[in-house]
Amino acid sequence: MKVVATSRTEQGSGASRRLRRAGQVPGIVYGAEAEAKAISIEHNPLWHAIQKEKFHSSILDLEIDGKAEKVLLRDFQNHPYKPQILHIDFQRVDPKQKIHMAVPLHYSGHLESPAVKLYQGQVTFVANQVEVECLPKDLPEFIAVDCSVLDITKRNIHVSDLTLPEGVGIPAHGQADLSLVTVKIKNAAAKAGGDE
Repeated sequence: MKVVATSRTEQGSGASRRLRRAGQVPGIVYGAEAEAKAISIEHNPLWHAIQKEKFHSSILDLEIDGKAEKVLLRDFQNHPYKPQILHIDFQRVDPKQKIHMAVPLHYSGHLESPAVKLYQGQVTFVANQVEVECLPKDLPEFIAVDCSVLDITKRNIHVSDLTLPEGVGIPAHGQADLSLVTVKIKNAAAKAGGDE
């Protein structure tokens, strides 16, 4: 996805207010051992782009004054009640350096699972994203989670159960046992012959 920006020299809250009144969003791009650069972006195209899931978990092409850079969205602030972005932060990416990024989870198959079809189980999705570690070129747009395996004896799907794309790993800080999906089956012990 492409974002078009212009560099700006004026900074401070007064300059930011003037930009917002002119339909622009103040922002900053930093990282990759280059100095941080203040930018401004036209509000309405940015507002529409930020509504898309892909914008939050993809390498973006940020064009500043005609020169393109590869960046990640790192933060943005919305107005408390107006549909307005107040500020946005991008981080430059180095193609040779691994990045950590929260990637959306796309669930499927739960309605066809034995837990639901045979035992009328109630499925709960505990997480909607997971943090991954990979080179920028390997960053997935989302990770698919197949819930058709849920059954009376398999009532959870953990991060460690995920099938990850090549080159993508899970950072080792307690995420592996994180439960992503759980299913609750009434009288499960009786239905499983008393054995869970």
